[in-house]
Amino acid sequence: QVQLVESGGGLVQPGGSLRLSCAASGFTLDYDAIGWFRQAPGKEREGVSCISSSYGSTYYADSVKGRFTISRDNAKNTVYLQMNTLQPEDTAIYYCAASPIRTVVISPYDYRYWGQGTQVTVSS
Repeated sequence: QVQLVESGGGLVQPGGSLRLSCAASGFTLDYDAIGWFRQAPGKEREGVSCISSSYGSTYYADSVKGRFTISRDNAKNTVYLQMNTLQPEDTAIYYCAASPIRTVVISPYDYRYWGQGTQVTVSS
């Protein structure tokens, strides 16, 4: 059974950090681009970051550029999202997704597998 499982979310104060993990099972994510998306209450889903399968090319939304870093450990079948200098506007449910397109993928419609999400709350 194919699964993506996110973990690492939680409550953090503004300026703090979290590292999200996206662990795959039932398939190997070596050949997939992996993306992180987020959705806050009352807002549309937003693409946050993506890492390609080939050459490790990355994409970051302007809102997180310079604060978030995406990386992958194919040996662990896991992708990470390091989030630094978190702000209240980063509060959302964060989802990871896998796409068979090997390059950076921005459209959520190009992703075939999705995780269940992990809540990130930034508040003092």
